[in-house]
Amino acid sequence: IAMVTDVGGINDQSFNQSAWEGIQEMKDQGLVNASYLESTSEEDYTPNLDRLADDEEVQMIWGIGYMMADAIADAAQKNPDKMYAIVDSSFTDGPENTIGVLFKAQEPSFEVGYIAGMMTETNRVGFVGGQKSATIDQFEYGYRAGVAYAAKELGKEITVDVQYANSFSDAAMGKAIAQRMYTDGADIVFHAAGNVGNGVISAAGEADKWAIGVDRDQNDIDPEHVLTSAVKRVGDAIQIVTKRVMDGEDLGGTTQEFSTADGCVGIAPTSSEDVPADILEKTAAVEELIISGEIVPPYDEATFNTYIENLNA
Repeated sequence: IAMVTDVGGINDQSFNQSAWEGIQEMKDQGLVNASYLESTSEEDYTPNLDRLADDEEVQMIWGIGYMMADAIADAAQKNPDKMYAIVDSSFTDGPENTIGVLFKAQEPSFEVGYIAGMMTETNRVGFVGGQKSATIDQFEYGYRAGVAYAAKELGKEITVDVQYANSFSDAAMGKAIAQRMYTDGADIVFHAAGNVGNGVISAAGEADKWAIGVDRDQNDIDPEHVLTSAVKRVGDAIQIVTKRVMDGEDLGGTTQEFSTADGCVGIAPTSSEDVPADILEKTAAVEELIISGEIVPPYDEATFNTYIENLNA
């Protein structure tokens, strides 16, 4: 198998890195031979996919990130003998040799939003997004709903500042946005922004405030300032899908969706280092309500507005 990264690169300490770690585990177990090609801009997607298609030994090609959807669809049509899979996208009428992989990212985002709402001392928190899209909407609106849920439980109002960097790679932009949020009174900022988020975490360290990581447990970047992370276990999902294909299951033309219930999304294991035990206990109870369907975190503006109306009813 082979993988093409999104623009954040293989060492983004987030989305792409998590994907490659999952593939490396399979390689270390002797299940696959594996390689990757790195994209530094959207213009790299098609050339990278073409290079992998020319390699006769590569049977399955993974694209990491929804921005690669068009390039993956084109490559799949040109190379019907290869299997293509993409993370964070699906194809309603795509080629039969494509597999979409989606995550209910609004679920762990709700949980970290709840933690932020329970822990803010200024009643002001922030969200930094990469580029506006349906995928990042899941993080934003899930987070805002979790904050609102905590605010209602505490009987107070909590402001959520939201800003987008229009990039997944510009760490300096992420840092500048977060610095403004901290200056304006936010004491916790959640990012869903790839490498931009590394700038958010850097700003948290300088301001001695909290950041919330994304995709993988980002506590190791700055253990003193990464409160928790909304983990999307991309590597685990890649392993599950790849192994099912290797076992002969025909997943072509399907979309596989992963959620809290199957363990592919959740909050970071290191949350217990900085989140008080009583809040973690309450968060675990919230997670059970998500799994049971009693809480249905919103994933876009429309479902968020409906959620808030029902919460305040």
